[in-house]
Amino acid sequence: MDSNALENMLEQGQDNALLRYTLGTLCLKKKRYDDAVLHLEQALKMNPRHSASWKAFGKALSQAERPDEAITAYREGISVAQSLGDIQAVKEMEVFLRRLEANQS
Repeated sequence: MDSNALENMLEQGQDNALLRYTLGTLCLKKKRYDDAVLHLEQALKMNPRHSASWKAFGKALSQAERPDEAITAYREGISVAQSLGDIQAVKEMEVFLRRLEANQS
């Protein structure tokens, strides 16, 4: 998906959680971590029960060298994913969380 087309959609007022999630993940791939954080934060404001957004948000924060915030995001994401029965997302975020916590000590 072309991020320019998505950003144009956003500029035209077509803002929604899926659009923000997609833009956030594209920014992650392009190593635009601060932009990814902003988009994913908006996605979660619009839909706080989207496991994939939490996982990507934690990753974006981690890559943006904001480990404390990433830890908080992963913990919240794990809680959300557990409530949804999204076992795979729980497992993945637990691995990322353990790595961050190990680096904090």
